Amino acid sequence: MKKLLLHKVQQSFQTEIPLPSSKSESNRALIINALAKGHDNLSNLAEARDTQTMMRLLASNDPIADVIDAGTTMRFLTAYYAVTGQIKTMTGTPRMCERPIGILVDALRELGAQIDYVKTEGYPPLQLNGFDFKGNNRLAIRGDVSSQYISALLMVAPLLPEGLTLEITGELGSKPYIEMTLKQMEAFGVQAQADWDAKTITVAPQAYNPIQYAVESDWSGASYWFSVVALSDNADASLELLGLKENSLQGDSVVTDIMSHLGVKSEYTGRGFKLTKIEPATSLEWDFTNCPDLAQTICVVAAAKNIPLTLTGIESLKVKETDRIMALQNELIKFGATLKEVETNHKYQLTPAAAERQVVPVSVHTYDDHRMAMAFAPLALVEDVVIEEPDVVVKSYPSFWNHLSKIVTIE
Repeated sequence: MKKLLLHKVQQSFQTEIPLPSSKSESNRALIINALAKGHDNLSNLAEARDTQTMMRLLASNDPIADVIDAGTTMRFLTAYYAVTGQIKTMTGTPRMCERPIGILVDALRELGAQIDYVKTEGYPPLQLNGFDFKGNNRLAIRGDVSSQYISALLMVAPLLPEGLTLEITGELGSKPYIEMTLKQMEAFGVQAQADWDAKTITVAPQAYNPIQYAVESDWSGASYWFSVVALSDNADASLELLGLKENSLQGDSVVTDIMSHLGVKSEYTGRGFKLTKIEPATSLEWDFTNCPDLAQTICVVAAAKNIPLTLTGIESLKVKETDRIMALQNELIKFGATLKEVETNHKYQLTPAAAERQVVPVSVHTYDDHRMAMAFAPLALVEDVVIEEPDVVVKSYPSFWNHLSKIVTIE
């Protein structure tokens, strides 16, 4: 098993971090640009393996599309291949084939996609056998499972003969990601009408226009650097995160608000955001419905700073790269903190360590999950910590350890 030992940081730091590009924005831009039949007009695409996988598969004529462990790529390409009538077998890693996709497949079948399950009903692998429009231009789809199903359908909607109206049933999670999709569609010339009160989104049949499009840096990746500043013992510690926009399309930009309660002030500089230390709150309650990818980061910081944390809106974490709630519970307990469900309405309470513990280098298991590795790595500002299977970061932030070595001694 490969491991990295991160040594406790003793000194202060003032440095710049050249953040990676947004995986979420890159993957949407790639699908939309393919539908627009654009060539070589996207810039600053993410180095993340998920995005590189998307690029590889869009350029391939192979009848088998192996997305590895890229959930976004699986969902977006399933809709893209289906509506463009391609014959493809969609597959991925064993964990990818345990992640549900039935809601999206059912919706695509209603539109006319011919999709069969190769093994287990509701899960990859899938066999796509073309598209025969059934005349449907209205679908009901759940909003509380994955916003990626909705985004996948929205992006292909302009190609349908009668367009598409989506009726979103139940609670709508990760709304900012759907808004990101709509804004990127608009950038490529497609208009949609969203009525959030009625929970409907309508896209008329229309054509995308290929344009020059530059992707923003990644706010999800930025969150780990907020943790680094939050956990530093040095009052003058600061970081400037490069490439972030003041008015971002990304829902995870809300990390600026959340981390202000955990001791980090952020200011826009024109090049990105400068992070400095401020006094934290004594407790925090936050609804992560629209930013579930931040939950691991915030849990670790709250535990390390002894700040009680109440979380809601994290149900979707159970069907990510791993069961992230279970993974957090398993790893936080090693540091004396507990994460427990306290009510039947999915409210969770994080309780920091109740007493001093003997500090030895704790080994953090990462569960094949990039966010587990990066969420726990900033604990090196507090104590020595071991990260198992550190290469999982290639999924979204391949240069993370290189960037972290500007501050942390790693061996």
